[in-house]
Amino acid sequence: MFKLFVPFIAAVIALSSLSAQIAPRELQMKVDVAYLASDILAGRAAGSPFADEAAAYLAMRMEQLSLKPMGDEQTYLQRFPIIVAGHGQNKDAPQLYTSNVLGYLDNQAPQTIMIGAHYDHLGFGGSGSGSLHIGDPEPHNGADDNASGVAIIFDLAQRLQQDGAIDDYNFLIVGWSAEEMGLVGSKYLAEHMPEGMPALVGVINFDMVGRLSEEKVLAVNGTGTSPVWPDLLASAAKDRVTLMSHESGLGPSDHASFYLKDLPVLHFFTGQHPQYHKPGDDVHLVNFDGMVTISDVVYDVIDGLPENGEIPFTKTKDESMNEVSAFKVTMGVMPDYVYAGEGMRIDGVLDDRPAMKAGLERGDVLIEMDGTRVGDIYDYMKCLGEHEKGDKVNIIVERKGEKLKKRIIF
Repeated sequence: MFKLFVPFIAAVIALSSLSAQIAPRELQMKVDVAYLASDILAGRAAGSPFADEAAAYLAMRMEQLSLKPMGDEQTYLQRFPIIVAGHGQNKDAPQLYTSNVLGYLDNQAPQTIMIGAHYDHLGFGGSGSGSLHIGDPEPHNGADDNASGVAIIFDLAQRLQQDGAIDDYNFLIVGWSAEEMGLVGSKYLAEHMPEGMPALVGVINFDMVGRLSEEKVLAVNGTGTSPVWPDLLASAAKDRVTLMSHESGLGPSDHASFYLKDLPVLHFFTGQHPQYHKPGDDVHLVNFDGMVTISDVVYDVIDGLPENGEIPFTKTKDESMNEVSAFKVTMGVMPDYVYAGEGMRIDGVLDDRPAMKAGLERGDVLIEMDGTRVGDIYDYMKCLGEHEKGDKVNIIVERKGEKLKKRIIF
């Protein structure tokens, strides 16, 4: 099977080398996303040979960028065991493996910053995968989730090696695997950091950064994990993007594994969409110009960090995560996490769930729930936490300037 991929990989690497020499950064990002999100990699499910091929591509890109291997036995790959849904449970499961991919830019600095993105996705979907697709199995190519993040970490790695680039820190460039299984790869790396590397002082994570909208709203999680982040972000974002900042260092992406190790973190995210965790998340929907903008913003954030290498850590208030874990009901919607207006805007309605049965649509803005004002997504989560299965709740949504009354049955 692997031999079938070799000519395609070679062609992509050749184009990648050419584009790096004569074309804008945007073209290199297109090369990276187009390969990782191609049908030939069949959704990059962790533990599959397709994920191994994706890891091999990341390793080749790191070698092309002259990054030092920081994985096992002087390779770029850090291998670790996983249990995959559908392959048995606990002691009955066969032992499968996947790999984080680690490359290092050594500036002989006393401190290191990690820049990472997960490269795995959901394979062909199916039960236990996290897929929201209803129908026959299809490759979930994950162009936005998260080939887009991988393309940006390579763009930054290239820029950080140019003449006059930032040299106050070393940089560990990471592609995490098994994120979709529960942050497994980042948790493993957090417990098995490369030996001999100067102290890690901050982590920057890109997860779903390929859909910057016309509103140019960029969500940033972890802004409260260090007092240096807010001002740096505000300065770097000026006249480029509008920031939707969230202080918490927790969340459903790989930065959380390092926040729990008392490290300052940032997670960049352009929002969910109707193709999230479905086969339709393909390359033609990716906003590459927006990805260049996001990369520029983050480069300037890094450039503004203290020259002495000190990035102080602050623990954030993370009660929202406890609320989420306690939910007994769901409306069956995907919130728009980058919506900056009043209320909670719906970015997607799941089939055969309470919201669809109540007639809610993508773009509706929930402003009232059971007589309680919903000012933002946190008000929405608080209201959800107060209900149980079988409850009947009156809600008000705004749709194209009109207020509509609906009834949700949980």
